Amino acid sequence: MKIPTIFLFIGLLISSTFAQSPNASASFHFKIGKLKYDGGGDWYANPTSLPNLIKKINENSTTKIAPLEEVVEVGGTQIFQYPYVYMTGHGNVTFTDAEATNLRNYLISGGFLHIDDNYGMDKYIRKEIKKVFPELEFVELPFSHDIYHQHYEFPKGLPKIHEHDGKPPQGLALIYEGRVVVFYTVECDLGDGWEDQSVHNDTPVAREQALQMGVNIVLWAITN
Repeated sequence: MKIPTIFLFIGLLISSTFAQSPNASASFHFKIGKLKYDGGGDWYANPTSLPNLIKKINENSTTKIAPLEEVVEVGGTQIFQYPYVYMTGHGNVTFTDAEATNLRNYLISGGFLHIDDNYGMDKYIRKEIKKVFPELEFVELPFSHDIYHQHYEFPKGLPKIHEHDGKPPQGLALIYEGRVVVFYTVECDLGDGWEDQSVHNDTPVAREQALQMGVNIVLWAITN
């Protein structure tokens, strides 16, 4: 599938901006956004995650992403500049009606939201996402889905990085008019696996699996 025109334009604009900057050492295709939300949940969790994931993508693909993510507001127009937006946290999430409408418009116009439950946000995000897509339900993507085979092979689906409730990891999706607009990783803790090794002391194997799955998600999101 072709990348929506709006994001092709934005990608070219961002790349041009970096290329023309006197302080830029390289050109980047786009930036990643990290979603800031209200409700008291720690949207800012895992501060080293995205820089490490971006580095992994840049070193192992032809896609070049700006090295640091940017914070984006749920209800702001800035969100439309990002083809991939990441959301995480442990606690409460609330969207106003205006924010839900803005997020919906972003997603149906070609955007992509990756929600990564850092353990504790599940019951809140399920309620709030209903404000965004009241007509949709989360469905589990089959292990044969391309998101598990985009760049690295995950024939059994999401890797299990941290154990919480003895449940298997799930990759859930909201599908709007045939396109996955939201990918929700549950009982997985990908973001923890992306963090610096010293933060959680995950094994090198676990961290590599988390990063490889993250590469798959981002690269799939920007090409579908």
